[in-house]
Amino acid sequence: METKTMTKDGAWCFFADPRAVYFAGKHRRTYVGWLTSEGDVRVGCYDHDRGWISESSLLKPALQKDDHASPSLWMDSEGYLTVFYSAHNGKAMYYRTALSPESIDEFGEERRLPANSEGNKGYTYPNPVYLQAEERLFLFWRGGNFKPVFSITDDCGSGKWSEVRPLIEDRGNRPYIKFASDNESVIHFACTDGHPNEEASNGIHYACYRNNAYYRADGSIIKTAAELPLAIAEMDTVVDPESGKHCWIWDVAADQEGNPVLVYAVFASKSDHRYYYSRWDDGQWITNEIAAAGHWFPQTPDGAVEREPYYSGGLILDPRDPGMVYLSRLQDGAFEIERWSTEDNGISWHSEAVTSSSSELNVRPFISRGPKGSPAMLFWMKGEYTHYTDYRTSLMMQVIE
Repeated sequence: METKTMTKDGAWCFFADPRAVYFAGKHRRTYVGWLTSEGDVRVGCYDHDRGWISESSLLKPALQKDDHASPSLWMDSEGYLTVFYSAHNGKAMYYRTALSPESIDEFGEERRLPANSEGNKGYTYPNPVYLQAEERLFLFWRGGNFKPVFSITDDCGSGKWSEVRPLIEDRGNRPYIKFASDNESVIHFACTDGHPNEEASNGIHYACYRNNAYYRADGSIIKTAAELPLAIAEMDTVVDPESGKHCWIWDVAADQEGNPVLVYAVFASKSDHRYYYSRWDDGQWITNEIAAAGHWFPQTPDGAVEREPYYSGGLILDPRDPGMVYLSRLQDGAFEIERWSTEDNGISWHSEAVTSSSSELNVRPFISRGPKGSPAMLFWMKGEYTHYTDYRTSLMMQVIE
């Protein structure tokens, strides 16, 4: 598959999603958001029929030189793109909507979410999820108290949002969370119960939302939406937080039967990252190691102590077939992107290279989101990365239709 450059100046973090979305109407296009090395919020698109990449549009200049400020995207049923963004622990959550369908040429006025949860940590990591069955857009983010919260609207253009609701609220913990949805009626989510750099050990947990209630993987109800917030202990435990391990969630998806699949990093040590795969099957979580990933990917300056030793190269599930995983790991002194596949729920794996013999980092893969049956695109960051405030990376891409 041919590799192309989406942008020569782009980066993103791994907790604001989706970073790229597909829409078919008058055109068949994938829309992509990113943050530049100077902290500008931009979007671009790839036309699948013509094979060309559009000029990017600037939505917010100099938001913040910090990849945690990367945007997330939502495309409505008529093809209007909305882009959500905030600074890292920012004072506001912003969003702008395109003025024309299937276009990124002009965007409407910048709006702000009307409220946040209490606390001094601001807004970070927007994650919009639309449920067609409810005709509502859920926007999740990390709130002022460092916990996952959300608000809901049935009309993004109106500026009217529900009160801010806590999703998970465990005292003393700082969850990191990933979302996936069928965009119809179910929202899957998986999280850690704390930052691996700050906890003595931490775990991985799962739950899902449907029909105004929250459930475990076996279908048992945890509580109704009116009874929120969830406690970590009420969710499925995939990695026991008391096991003495450090770990970090990377992705969640659902298989053809709607059962959840998770991928995450477990750290044998700060310099020995391992990628794991857990799948709900026959009433239990089945967990297998995928591959050794090497050490952290930031390029630590000589004589310095690495500030983010748990930043793995990263991995992502193919949402169309979560038996397929794209990952970044250390190979012959370089971080390369590879495609790994399993036909036996993660017991055995076959791998093939996407990149090889690289002189620059290839990290943080992401696969575009779209309706069932739509084509997908693989994206990743390539270049130099010292810290989340100091990076010079391009966004690379391959069509994997």
